[in-house]
Amino acid sequence: MDLKTVTSKGTKYKSRSRVGRGIGSGNGKTSGRGHKGRGSRSGASRRPGYEGGQMPIYRRVPKRGFTNARFRTDYTTINVDKLNGFEDGAVVDLDSVLAAGLVSKNSDLLKVLGNGTLERRLTVRAQKCSRAAAEKIRAAGGEIIYLDAKGRVEGEATPGASETVDGADRTQAAGEAPATDASGAGDSEVTGEAGGEDA
Repeated sequence: MDLKTVTSKGTKYKSRSRVGRGIGSGNGKTSGRGHKGRGSRSGASRRPGYEGGQMPIYRRVPKRGFTNARFRTDYTTINVDKLNGFEDGAVVDLDSVLAAGLVSKNSDLLKVLGNGTLERRLTVRAQKCSRAAAEKIRAAGGEIIYLDAKGRVEGEATPGASETVDGADRTQAAGEAPATDASGAGDSEVTGEAGGEDA
């Protein structure tokens, strides 16, 4: 080391090491591959976990118990103290939180946690909310709207289904007879007339 190397800023990338360029380089002749064996041949590779034939670690370690990690539900989480950046009366959901750059997106589902204090009156739309967070949001005069996994308000029926049910109710309230009953009544009248003529 000398003053030149100490004061130099260096380079962003380390220069590429060239093998097989003479024994003076330290990586000449066998180019760091050694003598003979599978690793010295061209195209040689080892699959992940291969240990040269001995019992690999993933088979030596005993497996016990059960984990639910494959089936767990992940959430994008945020604490209530970070919501103070919104104005009073604002609607806070996953899109607004991401747009403000408060958290990174881990999932399409939002969960609000209760760390810190909340000084804003907000309407929070989320899939989950801890008990402490819910108490702080309501104490500040805010409101919590729980959403399902698809971002819809829980308990709301789909528009098509509600229209169908309302239409059926309106039909029954108006006292209109179903089409099948009307046709049946018409058939009976015709049958009765025909029976009278025969008689």
